Amino acid sequence: MANPAPVSDGIGIANLPNQRHKIVAKHGAHFTLMVVGESGLGKTTLVNTLFATELSPPKNYARRHHKQLDKLTEVDIIKAELEEKQFKVKLTVIDTPGFGDYVNNRDSWSPIVDFIDDQHEAYMRQEQQPQRSEKIDLRVHACLYFIRPTGHTLKPLDIEIMKRLGTRVNLIPVVAKADTLTQNDLFTFKRRIREVIVAQGIRIYQPPVEPEDEGAVEHARMLADAMPFSIIGSTEDVRTLDGRTVKGREYLWGVAELRSLLIRTHMLDLISTTEELHYENYRQQQMETRKFGEPKVKKVDNPKFKEEEEQLRRRFTEQVKAEEARFRQWEQHLIAERDRLNKDLELAHIELDSLQAGYGRGSARR
Repeated sequence: MANPAPVSDGIGIANLPNQRHKIVAKHGAHFTLMVVGESGLGKTTLVNTLFATELSPPKNYARRHHKQLDKLTEVDIIKAELEEKQFKVKLTVIDTPGFGDYVNNRDSWSPIVDFIDDQHEAYMRQEQQPQRSEKIDLRVHACLYFIRPTGHTLKPLDIEIMKRLGTRVNLIPVVAKADTLTQNDLFTFKRRIREVIVAQGIRIYQPPVEPEDEGAVEHARMLADAMPFSIIGSTEDVRTLDGRTVKGREYLWGVAELRSLLIRTHMLDLISTTEELHYENYRQQQMETRKFGEPKVKKVDNPKFKEEEEQLRRRFTEQVKAEEARFRQWEQHLIAERDRLNKDLELAHIELDSLQAGYGRGSARR
């Protein structure tokens, strides 16, 4: 009778997660966050709260005495390197000052959408090069869209840009300064926003759910009920009920702790979703519409260029109308001059006929 085979400890597959952790910890991670919203909604404060550091100083809005009639949305890039327990994250924050702040907000989303597309384009062009070791990657992994707490519903400008952003980036809508609304008003406001998001077909970020993990399913349901997230930003240290110290504000219902929700739990999924979904969709679309290595055809859709084009068109139209009026006036003058000459010619013919008739009668008498 053969001896039973010795019990094996396996072939080592169970150790792969540890190996993966060491690789990720060694190289660190790149994370790019975009914040979009009107001025004064606490975007800078929230970013500083999330990453527990002053990435950007608070802005002084008191210097803005009036709103301009037309101004382009700007794109500011803030970079920082964070380290926690020997794990490094190269963080890039994309701010969009000027969005929605002016009387004429037509096409104010164009620089934001163009920036997202341009980062996909730049990364795709780098992938086509022979040397790909040092690629610059500014693809946006998450976009926090700040909604003003009006208590009513989304504005047309909100709907327009959220539709465009949702197909390009992991869109996370947030209600800014949620503490300015009562609990009942905030609940109603968030419900109306969710209804508009569904009715308008706006795509927002949905965290992954493992069906066999009951805890994950419950967590996903709680996130869905909380969307859009109510934001209360603060850079003050607050003591939680379980003894931890976090960045946030303390209220009767607890501490508004956002870092664990948006970063600690889902950062890697936001990165992989950007790579596997949004970037791949862009790459596939571009590959289907142009030849390999062919540069992207730039669309001249910058609102500044559109305005200049419209001004030139109006100026040209006015010049054409002025020339047409001058031509009609000149034509009328020619017609009047022709009529005068014809009348003079007719009088000359009558006078000539009269002279010829008088000459004929004189010759007959002789």
